[in-house]
Amino acid sequence: MDLYPVMPLAEWQETKATLHRFCQVVGKIRLESAVRRNHWWHAPFHLTGRGITTRPMGQVDGNPIFTIDFDFVGHRLVVTRVDGREAAFPLYGLSVAGFYRRTMRALADLDIRVDLAVPRPFDLPDADRPFAEDTEHATYDPLVVTRYWQVLSQVNLLLEEFAAGYEGKTSPVHHFWHTFDIACTRFSDRRVGQPPEADPVTREAYSREVISFGFWFGDDAFPEPAFYSYTAPEPDGLDREPLEPAAARWITQRGGHLAVLSHADAAAQPDPRAAVLAFFDSAYRAGARLAGWDVARLACPGGVTDPLAASPAAGERV
Repeated sequence: MDLYPVMPLAEWQETKATLHRFCQVVGKIRLESAVRRNHWWHAPFHLTGRGITTRPMGQVDGNPIFTIDFDFVGHRLVVTRVDGREAAFPLYGLSVAGFYRRTMRALADLDIRVDLAVPRPFDLPDADRPFAEDTEHATYDPLVVTRYWQVLSQVNLLLEEFAAGYEGKTSPVHHFWHTFDIACTRFSDRRVGQPPEADPVTREAYSREVISFGFWFGDDAFPEPAFYSYTAPEPDGLDREPLEPAAARWITQRGGHLAVLSHADAAAQPDPRAAVLAFFDSAYRAGARLAGWDVARLACPGGVTDPLAASPAAGERV
């Protein structure tokens, strides 16, 4: 398997910044309209055959059941009600302010009423500027957006394959509009007490011991597309643990240590798929060993927990 080429951050930074804010608009609609799940699992997007989706939401808030989909083949935003009514508009040629207005109008046209509690970006440099006033971010290159989605699709399946090997509590593979990465997380059952000053997002995301795995397209702090993993809380000595392949390394970020394998280094391996899976596994074993997880008990080879189903003859009966 060859990894899809990834655009260096500098080559699509303006499109990425615009698209990131488009996603935050829709993500905040999802926050208001979806059933709340532990660790914010109701908030991220999921991959489709044409882009990313909110999945169905509504009903509990008095709205009809509806979805919002980014179609990165036709480059449209599509709002669809469960009764088949639909509103859509092109993604290109819009500023964030224009996208926000068109999105809210599409909802209103379908009799969907959503009031955003905080209609501004989250944890971005312009977090104090309302979406409705952002005319600065207005770049949308369909070619690089299509490539972004293709890379997401490939990484999505790599993470699904890796996630299958763990029997314990595991998040879905999901695309976060907050940090613009795609990730899945393994949990232990140990509770983690957060300090009183911790923000609500952190408190819920890290209320249990976790080891997380994902991919991001680069940002100002680390401008290189890369696969990553971290353990939280971080055990002592984590950054001294070995990683695979040899090109993987530990970096210091936000006061902790992050295992990273750049996309370029993964693509240069004889078997990129095997290299990425080996990287995730080595980072997991590093964190799990130091944190005292029962790695053998939590293993789920081939995504199967039933010993009978795991036998070679089981496949003949299905």
